[in-house]
Amino acid sequence: MIRRFGETPETGRTYTRRPGVYALLPQGKDLLVTWYDDGLNPELQLPGGGIDSGESPITALHREVYEETGWLIAAPRRIGAFRRFTYMPEYDLWAEKICMIYSARPVRRIGPPGETYHEALWIETTAAVQMLGNDGDRYFASKHLNRL
Repeated sequence: MIRRFGETPETGRTYTRRPGVYALLPQGKDLLVTWYDDGLNPELQLPGGGIDSGESPITALHREVYEETGWLIAAPRRIGAFRRFTYMPEYDLWAEKICMIYSARPVRRIGPPGETYHEALWIETTAAVQMLGNDGDRYFASKHLNRL
């Protein structure tokens, strides 16, 4: 059973299952995160996103991290998963997000994030634990912090 974070699903509402991959990208005491700000829902996030049809989780992880941060990563290792029920305004969709969390090593910055509204930031892990936008991301960041 996958641990659930966030809001309880609403009775009678249909949710679309959305598998995704997200990365903890540590360097020393800092994490590479993404600041998402579309002017409506600003949020600090672990880099990552949905797995495209026919795409493997690892391929999706490399693609999503690059799109949202401009960084290449190495040695991804799955450390856990969680699910959350949420509305995704960019898709006008109620989703059951299945969030697979990986730890990986940031290798090299190639350029700025390719996705609109994203900015790559290095932030101290202790601050990230407090500031990340959802409970699941904060949970996995805190588990990482406890290993430092």
